[in-house]
Amino acid sequence: MTRKLFVTTALPYANAPFHLGHIMEYIQADIWVRHQRMSGNEVHFVGADDAHGAPIMIAAEKAGITPQEFVAQIAAGRKQYLDGFHIQFDNWHSTDGPENHALSQDIYRKLKAAGFITSKTIEQFYDPVKNMFLPDRYIKGECPKCGAKDQYGDSCEVCSAVYAPTEVVNPYSVLTGATPVMKSSEHFFFKLSDQKCVDFLRGWALQDDRLQSEVANKCREWLDGEGEGSGLGDWDISRDAPYFGIEIPDQPGKYFYVWLDAPVGYLASLKNYFGKTGRDFDAFMADPTTEQIHFIGKDITYFHTLFWPAMLKFSGYKTPDNVYAHGFVTVSGEKMSKSRGTGISPLRYLDIGMNPEWLRYYFAAKLNAKVEDLDLNPDDFVARVNSDLIGKYINIASRSAKFLNEYFSGSVSRGRTMHINSEAFSAYRGDGTSILESGLAQAKLVQDLYESREYAAAVRAIMSFADKINVYVDTHKPWAMAKEFAKNTNDADLLGQLHEVCSVAIIGFKYLTVMLTPILPKLANTVATQLFGQNEEFTWNDLSIFPQKINSFEHLMQRVDPKIFDQLFDAPTAAEPVKAGDKTIAAATEAQPQADRAIEELAAEIKIDDFAKVDLRIAKIVNCEHVEDSDKLLRLTLDVGEGKTRNVFSGIKSAYQPEQLIGKFTVMVANLAPRKMKFGISEGMVLAASAADEKINPGLYILEAWPGAQPGMRVR
Repeated sequence: MTRKLFVTTALPYANAPFHLGHIMEYIQADIWVRHQRMSGNEVHFVGADDAHGAPIMIAAEKAGITPQEFVAQIAAGRKQYLDGFHIQFDNWHSTDGPENHALSQDIYRKLKAAGFITSKTIEQFYDPVKNMFLPDRYIKGECPKCGAKDQYGDSCEVCSAVYAPTEVVNPYSVLTGATPVMKSSEHFFFKLSDQKCVDFLRGWALQDDRLQSEVANKCREWLDGEGEGSGLGDWDISRDAPYFGIEIPDQPGKYFYVWLDAPVGYLASLKNYFGKTGRDFDAFMADPTTEQIHFIGKDITYFHTLFWPAMLKFSGYKTPDNVYAHGFVTVSGEKMSKSRGTGISPLRYLDIGMNPEWLRYYFAAKLNAKVEDLDLNPDDFVARVNSDLIGKYINIASRSAKFLNEYFSGSVSRGRTMHINSEAFSAYRGDGTSILESGLAQAKLVQDLYESREYAAAVRAIMSFADKINVYVDTHKPWAMAKEFAKNTNDADLLGQLHEVCSVAIIGFKYLTVMLTPILPKLANTVATQLFGQNEEFTWNDLSIFPQKINSFEHLMQRVDPKIFDQLFDAPTAAEPVKAGDKTIAAATEAQPQADRAIEELAAEIKIDDFAKVDLRIAKIVNCEHVEDSDKLLRLTLDVGEGKTRNVFSGIKSAYQPEQLIGKFTVMVANLAPRKMKFGISEGMVLAASAADEKINPGLYILEAWPGAQPGMRVR
């Protein structure tokens, strides 16, 4: 029976480009979706930008544009990432679209009619400098549960606790650094603590293997936690103006909290897509055979396994069939960090010419169905790609195809379209028959592993079959047969053996390609169309069809040059030694001769009064862009805490891509006289370090402030 699947990934917040964690999640989901399509299932794979909330409102205000314009600029850059890594969403939308406004308000009205909405006056943190109520994420302080510092006002990234902003210890405003004050405001709540919600969630989250065991166990903790009844509290779903979001019906000046309307964006994107294609959204979602599947990161399981299903259930909408969580991406065992040299920009990966399918394969080889972090190690990356894909997989085709073309005009022994079974293999010698039969059995195992998201096990099974074929080829040595046949061209039996060995190898190569298609879609399509002459991409049904003939073999994939990682990693700050693979950059520097790393001669001595004349301030880079017709300059839009932004040109283009800098905190000379340049007025200067001799170290390293520093703070 054909399955009907509605598949989503978590919606990225529309305030920054994609990072490597986004790409990993999209690849994980894309592999599963491609497997389903190869199986003949109906799949609708959609995504959207999470467009609402105070952060976007504030960023747009600083940039001098509307929130809609700000989101549109971010959204315009999404396609190059998705296309670049062969991620095949059917639709990409925005939570600010009309469908999401209508659906969110409809869900609210139905929850209210069912008695699940209540209101009460609450004490809420208010920024006396910014004159606005502070969203949870604009409050920081110490976690009330574990004491971790610099945690946001709604949840702790260290212990995963969820709490009210008013519980935060020693709170401060992220916007201004001011200590927030308490003010009263009427807020609206979804009654998550209602016993009907609790009973539903116990069944939904803890039964039927709907969630991974790790996630289900966490839900059990939340449901059975301390507190009145269930351990669940009512959920504050409203925010006060000013706020960029969806208005609450009949409540002027009140807006939905972004976490209410963001997941509704899944439905809105599907509805938008069906509107384009003429499908009936309501009928599709009402169909009991429709499966709703979400791929998310482990940091947002609370919202997706409690709030989201409960909202849907009690507003009469379909609840998710599965929510699959994954871990974070680390680099060489460390959290991704530009300042530590472990930051990787997906766009940088593509720009320097790294094959996107190298990364797809590497992620697949490390992903499983558990909620585990995935580590990207450069040495491991090179070894897996070069050994598995080049040395094992592609090597099979390059070793066999040339003999089939040279001696047999590309025809494959037993080469006729027919369904494969044991009898069809009877013309081959014993080991050839057993190799191909084992390939079919392995392919069935691989399909099951894709279905259960055990990609690492699938890759191991695929490469195990590749090893069998390579042993078979090494044992029979077709190159030796060809050399011997050249001496005795009348030996028909020897020619037949050569034909058989190369045919078994090329059929095995086809099996491998079909099995790898969800992971390597572009390469697989090249093999299908160019080598085997098919008009369509491979499906699982192609395992049952013999190739009749092959075309000439063309180069399929380049090996990874380990040196390319030197270009991939972000430049670290000069102050910190960082690791690249297993080598410590600081250690390598220490090993250089003293003359090669001599510092620039110190300037003449000054007095403290001279230093005091230079006003150094913390500045947030709210935007960064290339300067047209300039090889050296980037245009920075800086927030120095003045209530307006400054325009600064900086000659750091050789070291940074604009998207690497947006959102970072740096140090600038704030009292430097404005300078008129060809490209405009520069209103200050950001600080960066460089070596005395650029031939030894040509890098530029912009200064970056530690977490907690805020725009306008003076550097003394």
